[in-house]
Parts: sequence; structure tokens; C-alpha cells
Amino acid sequence: MVKEDRNNLKRLQEIIKVLSKYEFGYLIEKIKLKHKIPLVSPSYDYESLEELDETTPERLRLVLQELGPTFIKLGQTLSTRPDLVGRKIANEFAKLQDDNPPIEFDIIRSVVEQELGSPIDKIFSSFDAEPLGSASIGQVHSAVLNSGENVAVKIQKPGVEKFIKSDIAIMQFLAKRIDNYVPQFKIYNVPGIVEEFKRSILKEIDYENEAMNLKRFSYNFKNDETVHVPKLYNKYSTLKVITMELVSGKKISDITLAEGFDPKLVAERGAVSYFKQVIDYGFFHADPHPSNIYILDDNVICYIDFGMMGVLDEEFKQNLAELIIYFIDNNVNGMINQLKYMDMIDEHYVDTKSLKYDLTDMMYKYYGTELNEVHGGMNDLINLMRKYHVTMPREFVLLARGIGMVEETGEKLDPTFNAVLVCKPIIKQVIRKKLTPLNFVDYVKKNIIEMEHVLKSVPLTITKTLYKLEEGEIRIKIEHEGLERITNKLSVALILSALLIGSSMIMTTDNGVLMIKFPYLGVLGFVISAILAIFLVISIFRDRGI
Repeated sequence: MVKEDRNNLKRLQEIIKVLSKYEFGYLIEKIKLKHKIPLVSPSYDYESLEELDETTPERLRLVLQELGPTFIKLGQTLSTRPDLVGRKIANEFAKLQDDNPPIEFDIIRSVVEQELGSPIDKIFSSFDAEPLGSASIGQVHSAVLNSGENVAVKIQKPGVEKFIKSDIAIMQFLAKRIDNYVPQFKIYNVPGIVEEFKRSILKEIDYENEAMNLKRFSYNFKNDETVHVPKLYNKYSTLKVITMELVSGKKISDITLAEGFDPKLVAERGAVSYFKQVIDYGFFHADPHPSNIYILDDNVICYIDFGMMGVLDEEFKQNLAELIIYFIDNNVNGMINQLKYMDMIDEHYVDTKSLKYDLTDMMYKYYGTELNEVHGGMNDLINLMRKYHVTMPREFVLLARGIGMVEETGEKLDPTFNAVLVCKPIIKQVIRKKLTPLNFVDYVKKNIIEMEHVLKSVPLTITKTLYKLEEGEIRIKIEHEGLERITNKLSVALILSALLIGSSMIMTTDNGVLMIKFPYLGVLGFVISAILAIFLVISIFRDRGI
């Protein structure tokens, strides 16, 4: 434990030095960590966070790049969250490269044999020593099984898990200090960002999780001839090794220069397959950039790398479909009401009137244009929602990014490509399904057990309530804000009435001490009544804000 703490402290000092190198020294001082690097003088020109200039996104990217694998992965994750970090930083983080020099084949061999429990030549008739690719977490090698199938074997690099968990612990420490000492960053919920990243990267280093994703994706498209999913070899897959079919095709970004492909058909099939993932299955590829999509013979779409997936439940799918329909139909009121219904807008914190005006302005940008000119709308919507601090689920933003990638790739393949035309029929099909009586029957089927529990508990609840009512054990508690003030005013009004009546009766007599030919007590009563009346009127006006 002492050695681990010493290593963490050494790593923390390294992180702080890199931050200082790229002119984030003020942030180090704000979170009170300058004493950790006493021999390093400040290398920044900024006196406050407000003065950070347009070079900030680039400098942040350089910090993450220099700090290595875990921080590169953090940047890549944040590149999918423009709602949190803004479009400029997200775009800059998208440039982060995860290419790493390959590790020695002897180490790879050792990991494979240890994980699969057998010498490598007992499983594979050949195993290419040169990797197809090497990233920070693992590297991929082509091989041939003894049964003759060509496969791609992804192997996790030794020590990666321990290194990542150590970096995450440091990230959590820094995030907590930033949240405590830098009020300007409160709105970004930095500890929450790190926590989300932690869940994401721990899933990514779990190859069994990726294998399960691949199986589920394969099941969803088992009857779709336009989509191919690589076969998983479960027998040769573990927590740190995953073996799947080696795909022989071209990256989707390369088919425009190759013969035998129909770019227009590929663009349409790619978009249809993606919207099916989202709307039909609620299980979608969260990183569909061109390097993760291959095109096989006959223009068949093939997705690879299933480490990051988005999941939508049935209710969210239907609500999302309705939101997109409102967006396509330029229905601003419908969009705002739908966002409220989805609990993404809290009227106590979001200025819905201003949001409505800005949404209307955004819609005018698209209104009256040809459908093939309508692109980038989802990104515009994300930016607007970020401006008003609208709460957006992670899946919503991943989806927006995915749609943006599909749209961009489709336009490169076919200049007339229109994602709106592709997705609209699929979404309307979901809406029709929601409005059919069969949907209600399906709802009853899914909730029948819970309804049965409720029905069973009703007689007992009624019996208990009646018993308490009979025994006089039920009490009703009523709270009324401002009741005490109302009671005080009522008391003053009653006293005022009594004084007026009493004073009037005294004024009709000739007894007692007289003042200006009227009884002294009567005059005194009217004076006190006037004072009370003035007090009561002023009090009422104050409460009404008059």
C-alpha cells in the first residue's frame, strides 16, 4: 500500500508538471497543489481562469496527449460530450490519437497462452507477429485457427488495468479539488464527468463485456442481409483476449475510390442500419466513425469494435422518436413540451420563454429549405440545450454524435444524401406502434405482476384504514403558509370593529367628560380606531406588493 501511494504521488507530480508546462499553473494554485512542485516555477501568463484564450482547447489536448493512455481515453470520451465541454473543446479532443508503438510479440504470446490456457500453436495454425493495429489498451493480430478460420485476436496489454485504475484515482482526487476550490467549474460537475468516464473505461477493458455486446448486436441483425456482424469465437475469448472473425472489406471512407461499390446505396444502408439500432432495438453503436465501419461485397455494412454501446429503454425510444418528429416538423412548442415530459427541462432553472425564442430562431434556419440541405440540426440542438443547461442523458448525447457521424459520412458518399428522409419513415413507424391498442396490451403484459401485487394489497390497505378511522387514530394535518399573519390581521379587524361600535354608542350619550361637546372616551376610541385602520391598510398593501 505504501509503495502504491508513493507511485500515485509521483504520478500526481508528473500530471501537475505537465499542466504547468502548458500554462495551466493558475489552476494548480487555485486547487492548492502548487506545493507539490516547489522547484517548478510558473510558466503561464494568466491571472484568472476568465482570461484563458482561444489556444486553451489545443493546450488541453496537448496535456492529455502527453499524459498518456488514460487521459487520451478521457479526452476521446469528452469529444463525444459537447454538451459538457463545448463544441470547440470537443472538436479539438476528437483529434487525440490512440496509436501506440506495439509491444513485443513474446509478451503478446505470453498473455494469449496464459488467458487461453494452451500453447499458441495448439490453437492457431498461424499467428502474425506484426499487429494489425496497436492502441493504448490493446493490440490486434491476425491469425488462423487450426480449424482454418481467419480471425482477428485483440489482446489487452499487460499492466493496463492497474495503470488505468491508478490514473482514475488521481483524476477523482483532482476533480474533487476542482469542484471545491474553483466555483466557475461547478456547472460542469467535474466529479460526475470523471465518474462517468470511470464506468465507461472499466467496461472497455472488460473484453467479456465487448463479447456480450457483439452477441446482442448479432442477434438484432440476424435476419438483415444488408448488415454483417463478425462472428465471435467464444471458446477463445476471455476477460483480456477476444477472438472474432477477420473482416475482409474496405473502410467506408475508402469505397469512393474503389471499384465494385455503390456509394449511394452504402450511404442509405448505413443510415437505415443506424436508425434501426436506435429506434427498433434501443442498442446502438456509440462510436460509428469511418474506421469502425467496413463495407463487404454486395455493399454489405459491417460494424466493428463493440466496446462502447448506447442503450435506450422502450419509453425513452418512443419519447425520442416524438422529439425528432417535432424537430423535423418545426414544432417548437411540441419540442419544449416533449423535453419537459422527458424530465430534461426543469422550469425552476431553465428560462423556457428564452429557450422557445432561440429554438424558433434555429428552426427558421431550416424552414423552407430543401430536405437535403437540412444537416447539422442535431448538433445545433445540443449546443442550444447546453446554453440553457438542459439536463441531457449520456445516451442522448452519444446518439446525437452518432447521428452526426452517420450524416457526415453519408454526405461524403452521396452529395444528395438526406438523413431526414431515411429516418422519418422509421420514426413514424414507432409512433404508429405506440398509438395502437396492441401497445396497451403489451404494457399490461409487461406490468401484470406489479398490477397483481397492487390489487392484492388494496383490500388490506382499505381494512387498515377503516380500522384506524373507527378507533379515531387518523389525524389530518393541515399546513397553511402565512396563516399566522392572516389571523393577526383578522384580530386587528375585530378590535377595530368593536372600537368603532363602542365609540359610536358612547358618542350618543351626554355622560362623562366632554371634549369639543363630545364624550372624551368616544373621541379617544375613534382616534385609536383610525390608527388601527391605517396600520391594517398599510399591512395589506405591503403583502400585495402595492
